[in-house]
Amino acid sequence: MSDVTPADLHRILDCQRAAFLNTGPPDLKQRRTDLRRLKAEILKRRTKIVRALKTDFGQRSERESAIVELIPLVQSINYMIAHLRHWMKPERRHVSAYFQFGRAWVIRQPVGVVGIIAPWNYPVSLALVPLATAIAAGNRVMLKPSEFTPATSEVISEIVRAVFPVEQVSVVTGDGEVGAAFSALPFDHILFTGSTTVGKKVAEAAARNLTPVTLELGGKSPVVIEPGFSIQRVANRVAFGKLTNAGQTCIAPDYVLVHEDDRDAFATAWQNAVKKLYPGGYVGSPDYTAILNQHHYERLSGLIRDAEEHGAQIIRMGNDSAANHVLAPVLILNVKPEMAVMQEEIFGPVLPVLTYRNLNEAISFINARPRPLALYYFGDNRVERDRLLKRTVSGNITINGTLMHYVQDDLPFGGVGNSGIGAYHGKEGFIALTHARGVYRQGCFNAATLLKPPFGKITDAITNLILR
Repeated sequence: MSDVTPADLHRILDCQRAAFLNTGPPDLKQRRTDLRRLKAEILKRRTKIVRALKTDFGQRSERESAIVELIPLVQSINYMIAHLRHWMKPERRHVSAYFQFGRAWVIRQPVGVVGIIAPWNYPVSLALVPLATAIAAGNRVMLKPSEFTPATSEVISEIVRAVFPVEQVSVVTGDGEVGAAFSALPFDHILFTGSTTVGKKVAEAAARNLTPVTLELGGKSPVVIEPGFSIQRVANRVAFGKLTNAGQTCIAPDYVLVHEDDRDAFATAWQNAVKKLYPGGYVGSPDYTAILNQHHYERLSGLIRDAEEHGAQIIRMGNDSAANHVLAPVLILNVKPEMAVMQEEIFGPVLPVLTYRNLNEAISFINARPRPLALYYFGDNRVERDRLLKRTVSGNITINGTLMHYVQDDLPFGGVGNSGIGAYHGKEGFIALTHARGVYRQGCFNAATLLKPPFGKITDAITNLILR
């Protein structure tokens, strides 16, 4: 698999667009067949996929990869296959009393060629779920996986070549320069998953072509813990959400807001929860994931040093390995909002803990910052919970848990503001990658036929009737 040039990108796009225009949208049977074949090729390479992920990360649990990459991916494809007939069915729309002899309906039309840019943190599911969605919607696809996970990109390319001709789906690889050229192509839609910084560049490039975008970004997703709620239960679930993939998850809990009376209890419960998850330690662990590369390892280490230099209490949960870029979980207490760890998305196994005195303080703290991709609330007080839900804005929310909203196929997934534009998954993904084409068939008679020259008393009477 060799990198492409900008000229190659244009040739592939022209080829796919010509094929789309020549053959038209695929029918239900063809789409389901394509999705089933895609699923079969994924499952055929299950072992190869998890080993490629381990190669790219250096240390990544093969079991965790199967759980967090393959299960959501296969479930999503199954859901699309099961519901595609209903999504494709024309939707009857209302016709007013003055046009009753006519009919109106909406058909979902494929947009054409979709460009998908996938990230490195979940390089399989965040490439192939959008791909499956675009196929379900009847589109052709150019897919650019991350250059930081080359072994996984090779397997993705194998899967795609086994299922689709180049004029239907093409995988293109390359560095940031290729990525910039990819974003600048006149696609019919771009679906990007990655950082807010890069997402802004993608949106700017797409705007030059008036290309619609779906941007799945990130941000600092808070955890709010209701006073007196079961701290050990919270700690267990936050530890799971934070340490899956070593925190390299766009919806990972980024920081905790806990009542000041419960802070120390949470810190103790967190440490116990982490020890239960990884009793054998971290370096060389079959269950714990390394930071992707040295750059990100050093970035995270810098956030920890900055916090410590500014008076934070650092609780390290084990030994690190700079050589293998393995960073053991870290809890940070006495956190101040101006610390670097509170200024950027952490994207690693580092958890700052802040305190509040009442829920209004927690709400104000969240609302003073860019809108997060996810929000987590732990508590049984329905009044307080509903107040938080009404007065904050975020992507999705999981109550009394973490991450699980992502794997609900019937929920839209997406951010708002700095955490993203648009949503996909399930029906919302199908809608995002199709055009809602309104159709009206005029009947043999309707009131509008009388509202034309030469105007007269009948025109006035009908106009007055309508404008009542």
